[in-house]
Amino acid sequence: MTGVTIQQKNTDRKQMLEAFDETKTGVKGLLDSGLDKIPEIFVRPSEELSEELTYKYPKIEVPVIDLSAGRIQVVEQVRSASEKWGFFQVVNHGIPSEVLDRAINGVREFNEGDVEEKRKYYSRDDRRNVKFSTNYDLYSSKTANWRDSLRFSFPDQIRSEELPLSCRESTVEYSNHVAVLGNNLLELLSEALGLKPDHLNKLECAKGRRMSMHYYPACPEPELTLGSTKHTDTAFLTILLQNHVNGLQVFYEDQWIKVEPYPGALIANIGNFLQLVSNGKFRSVMHRVVANREGPRISAAYFLSGPYEENKVYGPIEELISEESPAIYREVHLRDYIQKFLSVGLDENLGLDFWKI
Repeated sequence: MTGVTIQQKNTDRKQMLEAFDETKTGVKGLLDSGLDKIPEIFVRPSEELSEELTYKYPKIEVPVIDLSAGRIQVVEQVRSASEKWGFFQVVNHGIPSEVLDRAINGVREFNEGDVEEKRKYYSRDDRRNVKFSTNYDLYSSKTANWRDSLRFSFPDQIRSEELPLSCRESTVEYSNHVAVLGNNLLELLSEALGLKPDHLNKLECAKGRRMSMHYYPACPEPELTLGSTKHTDTAFLTILLQNHVNGLQVFYEDQWIKVEPYPGALIANIGNFLQLVSNGKFRSVMHRVVANREGPRISAAYFLSGPYEENKVYGPIEELISEESPAIYREVHLRDYIQKFLSVGLDENLGLDFWKI
């Protein structure tokens, strides 16, 4: 392929992305237009589609942890899951089922509601606390993902008046509940590392409020695209709520494992910064969301990201370093890391390799 042809191809793709972005109606808008084939910008490269045929999808389940069990048992289960999987589901977590249902319904109502109302929030301006868009990395990723997202980010308390009315009350209610759960999980993770229960909370791992509420419409050609490309999370910990439509997969032992929706459960996964401060003891693993003919799939990811408005420095926890277990990562500036993460496509996820000693 000549240089001119490559340049023309890139120009054509940019024009297609801009035309789609300018509609400000997202993937849901495409589906509502009645299309039966997905646009080229969503089609994965042929080599990725060929690789997909090699996966076997073994019948293995991500650990499910009952938080109402004995403390010693729960801490051990959290430790094992965090070391081996980087993912686990939690039940009896203390958040009422009606709160979970209202949160899911709020996301649905926003995405399926008035188009002009959604357009008011459509933005790629990272200075905005609340924004709606299709793929934050639409222009930097190799392939667009089949999802729309309403995201909010507040350094302290949620300013509810900035949220869409259709999901305002349900989002604030859920966020307040999941913040308490996040602190509880950080205590369990601290103990699982052999530290005092308040250690990770004292590191301000839970400071700030960040949430991404995803809407994955039914896809006419799900075999050609993804709902979310493979990536790891920049947070310390992510707590995920999902509805009954499956699609989440975790990369475990060189295969993609399906994370089946478990009634009333929430999913917790280790983020890059918890892998860093635990000196690699806990794993931040690749995960993705596949597209489905069934839909919509709805999820809400709550991120314990730390004080991202500050450029606080994080490195391996001193108590976890010894001659037998030397530090394997350099110190990282939190805000710099997140800015670098957002500057590239999700499919070029930074991970932690660059910060290895």
